[in-house]
Amino acid sequence: MATVCAPLTISPAAVAPSSLKTSHSQSQLLFRSHFPIPRHVASSPLSISSPYLPAASKSRVLCSRNPNLTPARRPDYVPNRISDPNYVRVFDTTLRDGEQSPGASLNPKEKLDIARQLAKLGVDIIEAGFPAASKDDFEAVKTIAKEVGNFVDNDGYVPVICGLSRCNKNDIKTAWEAVKYAKRPRIHTFIATSPIHMEHKLRKTKEQVIEIARSMVSYARGLGCEDVEFSPEDAGRSEKEFLYEILGEVIKAGATTLNIPDTVGITVPSEFGQLIADIKTNTPGIDNVIISTHCQNDLGLSTANTLAGASKGARQVEVTINGIGERAGNASLEEVVMTLNCRGDEILGGLYTGINPRHIYLTSKMVSEYTGMHVQPHKAIVGSNAFAHESGIHQDGMLKDKRTYEIISPEEIGYDRSNEAGIVLGKLSGRHALKKRLEELGYELDDVQLETVFWRFKAVAEQKKRVIDADLRAIVSDEVFQPEVVWKLNDLQVTCGTLGLSTATVKLIDADGREHIACSVGTGPVDSAYKAVDLIVKESVTLVEYSMNGVTEGIDAIATTRVLIRTENENSDMVTGGISQRTFSGIGAGMDIVVSSVKAYIGALNKMLGFQERFPVELQGESAERTPVSA
Repeated sequence: MATVCAPLTISPAAVAPSSLKTSHSQSQLLFRSHFPIPRHVASSPLSISSPYLPAASKSRVLCSRNPNLTPARRPDYVPNRISDPNYVRVFDTTLRDGEQSPGASLNPKEKLDIARQLAKLGVDIIEAGFPAASKDDFEAVKTIAKEVGNFVDNDGYVPVICGLSRCNKNDIKTAWEAVKYAKRPRIHTFIATSPIHMEHKLRKTKEQVIEIARSMVSYARGLGCEDVEFSPEDAGRSEKEFLYEILGEVIKAGATTLNIPDTVGITVPSEFGQLIADIKTNTPGIDNVIISTHCQNDLGLSTANTLAGASKGARQVEVTINGIGERAGNASLEEVVMTLNCRGDEILGGLYTGINPRHIYLTSKMVSEYTGMHVQPHKAIVGSNAFAHESGIHQDGMLKDKRTYEIISPEEIGYDRSNEAGIVLGKLSGRHALKKRLEELGYELDDVQLETVFWRFKAVAEQKKRVIDADLRAIVSDEVFQPEVVWKLNDLQVTCGTLGLSTATVKLIDADGREHIACSVGTGPVDSAYKAVDLIVKESVTLVEYSMNGVTEGIDAIATTRVLIRTENENSDMVTGGISQRTFSGIGAGMDIVVSSVKAYIGALNKMLGFQERFPVELQGESAERTPVSA
């Protein structure tokens, strides 16, 4: 075995017992990626106007929409044309731009699960990744193209599978080799067009940039791809006349969608809406393509800018689940879609999407869990406070009529805030009752997974009078949706308090089933436990982030812990030539906060070790280092 590395030092302020209080938030965790509509949702009156709802339901709207509007079907897919001028395509880039969020790295299985869920949600285009960035990304996009990109539902819907590429032949060819297996493949290629990017990043003239864009779009079409999207990166800061010229050239070269990115989030809604209107008016051949928006959230205006663009003629919106993405993130799918559902008729001229909103909340939870990125409590639509009412005045209004303070009912997005509905689970409940309730919550576990969850449930039920839905979600997340096991926690014993140094003894099981025991002291129980784990695992990492929440109220709540670690291995960045360090997240859950913390730490270590196994250190700078891009 390798020599012992220096013990990991954890700030006492981050992990001392006084800082590990649960927040009593009602965060709910992960589920499987393919599930039936939960019974409480399917049987509840939905409150939105949508292609998925019968006309009778429109009389019960909370968001005012035309109750006589005939439900519309998703138009047949043609790359450069939409038969219904009011239909807006939803282009989800969670797996590409969203994954660029620091600490949000996804493995291929997690990407496939999310892609399946995005198809369940009904997005029109899934940007599955940047195939040229790494072999891992290439294989993930290829798998999604084969499995998700060929599953056609009863209405003929199948998502377009898209791969991103820079404007060079290697990127474009690699993207095509990954997405060509899909029934509807798309290549998305980009090059910067703003003066600051062309001068300082590309070091090319306008004429050179136009020629590269034109020739690379033509090259993509020449490979056999009939659906090519082009993005002028940093369009928000580009000269308009230059945009009209380069967009006209790529249209002639065969582009089918023109994406207009506000790459640095600099524009305001009136400005971005006018940019879309001006492009629509002044670009030659614009009637032969779809205009798209891609708005970053640096000033908190991404959703507003996206809607402004749609109101001025854009018929594709590029969004991510929970608004995750580079820096401050992207336009949020749930915000854009629910705004169109609520105000699409009266304010936005009848615009609508093909999204099935009943799967929004569960999709949000999956992305949050897999990426390890918590949704802020006050996040619109999917935050834990979005449907919570604490003010007495608000509570009184809600008891009299929910419409007094809610424009959206939680059932519309697949969220059940009631703990009283369904089966009551406790220590006398059996496997059948547990399985039934898990199915109603949207989980479909195999026999082995169910057995694991059942015994964990029984252990919790012995300590709690009643196990509620939030507890079940935490248990499933902790037991089923974890990275491939390299190290597993077997036993943990800690001694702490004011009478001496905190001490922890940890027993881990390795992948071969061998036991390893270590003991260490530290500033608190979590600090000492983490140091003991380090003595066994012998990996040099830095703890970047540590957070904990209670999934339910009460002293007996299950605690969920998230940690983010950074490997000490330095890799060269293939674009900038600088040094980059990967981060890995881990999630743990348990009624004992120290056990929860150790499980989260081991989960993050397992992610890191799994990555290192796929890509040895000497190869990471070449094949595994992901290329950061923005569009």
